[in-house]
Amino acid sequence: MSEDKKQYRQLYVQVPAGEVYAFIPGTVMDIFVKKGDKVKKGQPLLSLHAMKMDNNICANIDGIVESINVKKKQTVSKNDVLINIIPLAE
Repeated sequence: MSEDKKQYRQLYVQVPAGEVYAFIPGTVMDIFVKKGDKVKKGQPLLSLHAMKMDNNICANIDGIVESINVKKKQTVSKNDVLINIIPLAE
């Protein structure tokens, strides 16, 4: 097998701090925060229905919600950016 035919699967992708991604395709069922809300790491931001289950998508950092890029009942794809969070200054 020649070198140009080999394919390697990327195991981990570095996610920028403050960008909350969909880990699986699904439908946004509910959004628990608004733009400008202060959030803590681990706080549920929205509910994503996928594979017959509701999954809470949580904040990955402490910060302030900068933008919400989805609406209720919207279908999203894997790796879509759902919410942007501005990190809190320490």
